[in-house]
Amino acid sequence: MNHASLKALGVALVAALPLVASAQLSGNLSLTTNYKFRGQDQDASRSKAVKPAVQGGFDYAFGESGWYVGNWNSSVDWLSGNSIEMDLYGGYKFKGAGLDWDLGALTYVYPGNSTGNTTELYAAATWGPVTAKYSHTVSDDYFGFAGAKSGSGRKGRNTGYLALGFAQEVFPKTTLKASLGFTRFAGDIKDTGVPNYTDYSLGGAYDFGGGLSLGAAVVGASKKAYFGHVNKSRLIVTLTKTL
Repeated sequence: MNHASLKALGVALVAALPLVASAQLSGNLSLTTNYKFRGQDQDASRSKAVKPAVQGGFDYAFGESGWYVGNWNSSVDWLSGNSIEMDLYGGYKFKGAGLDWDLGALTYVYPGNSTGNTTELYAAATWGPVTAKYSHTVSDDYFGFAGAKSGSGRKGRNTGYLALGFAQEVFPKTTLKASLGFTRFAGDIKDTGVPNYTDYSLGGAYDFGGGLSLGAAVVGASKKAYFGHVNKSRLIVTLTKTL
């Protein structure tokens, strides 16, 4: 990981947090021992378990309308010439049929190497402590596996990701969290031999109050024989400050 870029990202996030001055605007800043996305390490340059990442972003809700936009960022190291992931998203939250719904679109941007850029639509439904979410790729590009920018001539469009999550307070200020996800690659990607895989997470978080929390979870994914060390199970600890 590029230490200069990591430091710059951290300084920018810390400097921007005081700008959160409205109840409609919220911010977050985290330091984690390892950033995994759908069970896979986002620092592929090293095989060791501890690969710290600085993360943070902002969300803006348009009053009580249900509409929102946001941005989230993290240091990464799996694309040559790039050290930052920038997520841009927007959506609509509402209640219906006894469920809390969340519909939206999200674009993953890698400024130093656009072959990783990917756009998805998502739909999530929450009932009590359980959330089901499905994300569907609408861009031809898919995280460097396929797309015009990758030069492969293949399309990642229609790759899907289904996740089931559980979050429940089990003790005062202590929340148990678990998730299970499944990635189904588009046919053009599977034709190259890339297998579908599952990912998992089991852990919890403690709320210190004042927007400060500490989380820990074991996170990993299947098909390690194909994907290698990035799919290994890791104990990940994350300190988060929200405003």
